[in-house]
Amino acid sequence: MFGTFAAVVEINYKFFYFSMIDKLVQLKESALREIGATKSAGELEQLEIKLLGRKSGELTLLLKGLKNLSDEEKKSAGQLANEVKGAIEKALAAKKSELMTGEWKNSLEKERVDVTQPALPVEERGHFHPNTLVQKDLEDLFTSMGFMVLDGPELESDYYNFTAVNIPPEHPARDMQDTFYIKGHSDWVLRTHTSSVQVRAMQKYGVPLRAIVPGKCYRNEATDPRHEHTFYQLEGIVIDKNISFAHMKGVMQAVADHLFGVGTELRLMPKFYPFVEPGVRGELTCFLCHGKGCRVCKNTGWLEVMPGGMIHPNVLREGGVDPKIYSGFAFGFGLTRLVMLKYGIEDVRHLESGDLRFIKQF
Repeated sequence: MFGTFAAVVEINYKFFYFSMIDKLVQLKESALREIGATKSAGELEQLEIKLLGRKSGELTLLLKGLKNLSDEEKKSAGQLANEVKGAIEKALAAKKSELMTGEWKNSLEKERVDVTQPALPVEERGHFHPNTLVQKDLEDLFTSMGFMVLDGPELESDYYNFTAVNIPPEHPARDMQDTFYIKGHSDWVLRTHTSSVQVRAMQKYGVPLRAIVPGKCYRNEATDPRHEHTFYQLEGIVIDKNISFAHMKGVMQAVADHLFGVGTELRLMPKFYPFVEPGVRGELTCFLCHGKGCRVCKNTGWLEVMPGGMIHPNVLREGGVDPKIYSGFAFGFGLTRLVMLKYGIEDVRHLESGDLRFIKQF
């Protein structure tokens, strides 16, 4: 009986041995065939995991059957398994090198530059608009004097655009600015000036405060050489203790000297603005006629480009600032007018025309 059992066990060992040998040979042949047919590095990586993966690789699963073999058969099958593994690894390495070389050559071909070409074509590059050139120049000037550069929304609330700067709904000054209101939303307007940021800045930063606000503004203007419905301003605001009118005139003169040369003539003329008291209009000699009078300056010889004045106490209160302790001045440069002065542009409408023949001059 025991002899019969031993014979059965020996037959089973032989069956497992020859079955494993056969599977190892088949694995080698199929693996080499699949590796040779692989077309990309990604496919090759997946195939490597399938064949030699530590947990579920085909060779790994086969080797788990070694425990069913005798010691002599384990040695023989293990030796064959190592030969199969070595052949697969060698084929994988060769294929990987082949694929990488092909991809490198393709990439190199795509990036090839003909160094014998006498000259490469020069692409036309854009440049800043004259408005932007002057704006950046003034931003550099004011930051050198300790001013912040702020921004604000172009779609503004009625409160910040008018009421907060001392222009309540019933104030006649609202008639001075023909405004673009938003249909169905009467409390929202396209801002008519960058003065709308004054109270926003006070509420956010408190005092003391030195800031400029460059930006685009909109008014329902009848266009002519001096007026356009879309234009740029540069608002300035200084608030601290003991700020006087003389400080404002000094800043205005510094801007005129910076843009147009030291000694540029500036004059201040009384003018009403609801958000300052007293208010002035800062005028520079007309660039076109040099003071003789022309259509741009309405034959006065002067161009109004720098209105300003001492900030009205009501505006300071709206910003949460006590006018009994602090004072300040505000100015609103007509940035578009300054551009006209600096570059000798006789018609403001050129600046928003989009005509490249005009823009390319700068």
